[in-house]
Amino acid sequence: MTGAKAVAALRARGFVGLRVVPDVHGDATGFAHAIHGAAAAGLYVVQLGDLTDYGPDSPEVLRLMFAVLDAGRGQFILGNHDHKLRRALVGQRVRMATEGLGRTLEQLGDAPDGEALAQRMIDEVAKAPAWLRIGSWLFVHGGYHPGMLHSEAPPHAGATKPEPVVTRALFGQVTGRTRQDGYPERLVDWVDRIPAGMTVYCGHDRRSLDGRPFVQAGIAGGRAVFMDTGAGKGGHLSWVDLPL
Repeated sequence: MTGAKAVAALRARGFVGLRVVPDVHGDATGFAHAIHGAAAAGLYVVQLGDLTDYGPDSPEVLRLMFAVLDAGRGQFILGNHDHKLRRALVGQRVRMATEGLGRTLEQLGDAPDGEALAQRMIDEVAKAPAWLRIGSWLFVHGGYHPGMLHSEAPPHAGATKPEPVVTRALFGQVTGRTRQDGYPERLVDWVDRIPAGMTVYCGHDRRSLDGRPFVQAGIAGGRAVFMDTGAGKGGHLSWVDLPL
């Protein structure tokens, strides 16, 4: 269900708006504030992926997210860190940064319910949507592709090797080159292909210079809102509320 039908369905369930929450990266305290406030205000939570890694308490972030799912009060979009965590949990070989995925696996190993959290994460990541459209908003972790407006995200994207449009959803637009800091070189040319009247909310790239989500207009009339403000990586967790 997409577009206007998704808005009508959420209104019928009593929600008055959305709370868009970007990359959490183990910041359980910030995430708790975001989701409890959303519940009090009648807002449906759309979390943009990358729940774990880097921060102090990824297991608690997962507990909080699963509680939201169980209550029907929100969902999370597939992020590249979520996809990688699932691959590690099912025994696939992945590159592992000590402060990133390595920290999450260590925290899950130390948690009394770590095994149950890991199994639930395997299941939830498998079925998490790679993108979501609600009204004139499109929510995605990494970057936009025009194909996202013409079809729903493929089922079980989190359990399979990403197809080209899902790759854009997870990683944004990359050149194949590596920057001096070791991260992939990324482009945001896709912003110019967002049609007029459409706003894309994404995480993944920390483009903010002032601690607030960064808004970039495209030449076709649409715009992108880069939400990541560094939660779990020395910054803080931000969110945006949208009325339905």
